[in-house]
Amino acid sequence: MAQNKTQPTKVSAADFIGTVPDAQRRADAQTLLELFGTVTGWKAQMWGPTIVGFGAYHYTYESGRSGSMCAVGFSPRKASLVIYVSDFAGKDALLRKLGKHTGGLEQCLYIKKLADVDLQVLAKIVQAGIDATRKAWPVTAS
Repeated sequence: MAQNKTQPTKVSAADFIGTVPDAQRRADAQTLLELFGTVTGWKAQMWGPTIVGFGAYHYTYESGRSGSMCAVGFSPRKASLVIYVSDFAGKDALLRKLGKHTGGLEQCLYIKKLADVDLQVLAKIVQAGIDATRKAWPVTAS
């Protein structure tokens, strides 16, 4: 069975964020690094070349496919900040309060800049995503 392409790496999340070319995207990524760290209480770990992840879970589907992934994370992509968080009951209500974004009803939430969203609501989304992941899979700290 094929292994997931996205694996934990030894690259420092702070070093990665320092290489983000756009100054605003880099500043927003630094803010997300602090927000996710505060909400989770976990240290950031790079997953693949561009995902800053927190915590980890191992999954096995009924099909037998298994792998590991960060419990929550983000990536400062060129077009937008991508937030990776599991779906949970009540997510759509929080998304309505979040501010300007796209996606979010599945795993990925896209934000152009953090100034467009309420960071307290984003913190609630991150926490609820972690809680939902913990209900489905054992989560370990990173």
